Amino acid sequence: MSGAPHPEGPEIIMESWKKTFAVIWSGQLVSILSSAVVGYAVIFWMSLETGSAEVLALAAIAGMLPQSLLGLFVGVYVDRWDRKRTMILADSFIALCTLALAVLFWFGVARMWHIYILLACRSAGSAFHMPAMQASVPLLAPASQLTRIAGVNQIIASLSSIAGPALGALLISLTSIGNILLLDVAGAAIACTSLLFVRIPNPARDTTRKPGLWREFREGFSAMHAIPGMGWFFTLSIVVWFFIMPVGVMFPLMTLQHFGGGTFEMSLIEIVWGGGALVGGAVMGARTYRVSRIVLVNLMYLVVGLSFALSGLLSPAGFLWFALFTAAAGVSSSVFNASFVSVVQTRIEAGVLGRVMSLYRSFGLLPAALGLLGTGFLAENVGLTTTFVVAGAVIVAVGAAGFFIPSVMRLDSPPRRGHPGEHPPLHQQKG
Repeated sequence: MSGAPHPEGPEIIMESWKKTFAVIWSGQLVSILSSAVVGYAVIFWMSLETGSAEVLALAAIAGMLPQSLLGLFVGVYVDRWDRKRTMILADSFIALCTLALAVLFWFGVARMWHIYILLACRSAGSAFHMPAMQASVPLLAPASQLTRIAGVNQIIASLSSIAGPALGALLISLTSIGNILLLDVAGAAIACTSLLFVRIPNPARDTTRKPGLWREFREGFSAMHAIPGMGWFFTLSIVVWFFIMPVGVMFPLMTLQHFGGGTFEMSLIEIVWGGGALVGGAVMGARTYRVSRIVLVNLMYLVVGLSFALSGLLSPAGFLWFALFTAAAGVSSSVFNASFVSVVQTRIEAGVLGRVMSLYRSFGLLPAALGLLGTGFLAENVGLTTTFVVAGAVIVAVGAAGFFIPSVMRLDSPPRRGHPGEHPPLHQQKG
């Protein structure tokens, strides 16, 4: 790909990035929807087959631990390799692993540990795909549009969160889990095909330096802390995820055991979460707002925390309130994700963004995976409702603390010229 300047004016460039994202989003919608259907079908199948919090926690750990461990160095390769090719290969790997598990189910030899391995392999593929996708966005669109793009990405994820549980529950009653897994294979194939039709540039690289894993890792880590407040920004998010993950795993069990629901109620809770996230993504994707994204992030922590705590205080007859609180948490999660990612994409240099996003996922998922280790203990000894209350209270405290850290509150201020968060415009970058 040539690094020569583009002759097009700003209006044509704007139209170009819209067309590019239209193609990408079309493929991603199919892929994410199929993955959601399969993911929820697997969760429902495991919940119905075992009814065990420990089994669900182990499944969640299997789906997180590879990402957290690989993320420590994957970002180095994401910033070094062709990003489009990386995404295609990662999706293809996930599809092949899913197909292998489907075959095991068809022959009737699949065991629970096979599912754990599949989830781990999917996690490994995502460790490459997600940082590559997120690091590519600032190279494809103007900085002023990053929050809107993140909002549209949340809409896609939310649509999948709405349709996924409903279709997953329906398919579980109509066909075997082995057949359902094939949807993920088809979705990955469509996503890979869509990527073939778009140009995704790579950031300019210093070809005079020899590749060095440890040096490039340190560069990514240093970039996280080079901007005042960014380290605290990441830390607060990681603490929140540490307490969100055990609660998230318990949602199906909360529905089954505390509120006396079944498959329909489990899918309904997931649907209202997705519906809330859809609303949040639509709000963020509609236009560019002048409100501070840092304020939005902190406020969303408060909403999620309160929704968890209040859910834990409900009586067994309060399922409708549980659904409403879940919807509020869904809205806030979508607004948080869009705001958080766009802040990082705006302030971190494009050439190290893959490393930074990968490290964030690693540092975020590893503590969360450790938190999940205690899920079974909490469910059995502390209780589902108490766990919701305690986790919610901690998240509220984190959200409040964010308002009292000046360097964090200043993160959404416009960067000074020459600031590390600035990077060359698209026409100056080499593909």
